[in-house]
Amino acid sequence: MKKVLTYGTFDLLHWGHINLLKRAKQLGDYLVVAISTDEFNAIKDKKAYHSFENRKMILEAIRYVDEVIAEETWDQKVQDVQKHDIDVFVMGDDWEGKFDFLKDYCKVVYLTRTAGISTSQIKDELLYK
Repeated sequence: MKKVLTYGTFDLLHWGHINLLKRAKQLGDYLVVAISTDEFNAIKDKKAYHSFENRKMILEAIRYVDEVIAEETWDQKVQDVQKHDIDVFVMGDDWEGKFDFLKDYCKVVYLTRTAGISTSQIKDELLYK
């Protein structure tokens, strides 16, 4: 079984997130999604609208997602790859090159982002309406 791993906050879920999850799942048989905990978001100076538990519940309901785990630190990626026997690590191409250090442990793929949508865009549009 080929296992795939991706990371994100996945707040204010939109079609760009779904496209990423669908394309990530197409790279293997089992998709693990690591989502930032509320505490980790605070360290990153990022505020999610939905709590970790609610974002986790939403992701677990998506057919492409097989397992959801917590992202608690920047440095846990190697351990997650090893612990979950990951074959392919996937991120959006806005992170291109940032995770190449994982190539010693698995294949690394950067997927093109879905044009015209982002959580930041949604937040900005809601703020200025």
